Amino acid sequence: MTNQPHEGSYEGQYPQGYDPYWQQAYEDPHAAQQYTQQWQGQTWDTQVPGAYVPPQGQEQYAPAYTAPGAVGPAQPGTAAQSGGASAAGGLEVGAAEEEPSYGPATLVGNSRITDAQRARLEGRSPIIEPGMQPAALTALLGLLLSGTAAIGSYALLVPLVVLQAVTAAGWFRLNGMWPARQGIALAFAGALTADVALVAADRAPAAILGTLGVWVLLALVLQLRSHAEPDERMYGLMATVAAAALSIIAAGYFAADTDAVTVGAAAVAVAILARVLPLPTPASVIVSLLAAAGAGIAVGGMTGLGANGAFLGAAAGGCALIGHRVASYDYPSRFVHFTAGVALPLAAAAPAVYLLGRALG
Repeated sequence: MTNQPHEGSYEGQYPQGYDPYWQQAYEDPHAAQQYTQQWQGQTWDTQVPGAYVPPQGQEQYAPAYTAPGAVGPAQPGTAAQSGGASAAGGLEVGAAEEEPSYGPATLVGNSRITDAQRARLEGRSPIIEPGMQPAALTALLGLLLSGTAAIGSYALLVPLVVLQAVTAAGWFRLNGMWPARQGIALAFAGALTADVALVAADRAPAAILGTLGVWVLLALVLQLRSHAEPDERMYGLMATVAAAALSIIAAGYFAADTDAVTVGAAAVAVAILARVLPLPTPASVIVSLLAAAGAGIAVGGMTGLGANGAFLGAAAGGCALIGHRVASYDYPSRFVHFTAGVALPLAAAAPAVYLLGRALG
């Protein structure tokens, strides 16, 4: 008993090695464009592209079904002709007289892709840096941290909690995980626990380390109870631990000396604003570090740090630039830029503010 070809199959309809689509593309350059991916899109594309609609005059065709026992290659069904072009093997196609227009691109059925994914597929850098608006929000939050620290350590808790919440949410979306409500809630709960522990321990830094250790263990236990695939569980574990660590480490502002927080947060605000100036990247980095050191000197003169504020400002500014760079990588979108892009520069600078504040104070 011989196997018969299935409906819609090309087996038995064409000679061995014959591909009607490649033959059509070879014979008709206009038809070749029908199978060419066209990349279109703008930064922060949040709209779901519509389905592709073939241009008028280029009709789709399907091969005819070959009845069992048919002798010789079957003639495929013909399509309505718009230009009257004929291809080899009796395959007729419509010829477009004008350049076809395509809708927004999709990738293997995905309804949307990010600009970073498109850039990676095209061989370009997936780095898309936050613009002026996220930088302005970072500067505003930094100035709030600086101003409340000058008032008192407990006043600092209000903008600190905001920073920790935005850090937790932004890190998960930066890693392409959304929605991730449980992970965000877990990371933010760890940050709040660290704040409470610092208050109870009279701002002793051991409270941060203790909370961090407990939350890493808690995230590990929760992921082990998950029924997801092993790779997904490992990926979720890394994202949860990193988000919790960054949110908890941001509590270092509360544990640090208030003068150091006043200088360091102001330096971060100035550095990020300088970073988004329309300059080449190397020049922009140098200008940002110099601006951070200058802000450290200026604000340090109003506190007990004095000229040592330049070292603290430059270190805090350097850490902020690292956080800014991280927020620009892999899955940048409008949501990422207004969460991770705002919070990561300040969260990354917290350890430098604490350590140098203790050393220089």
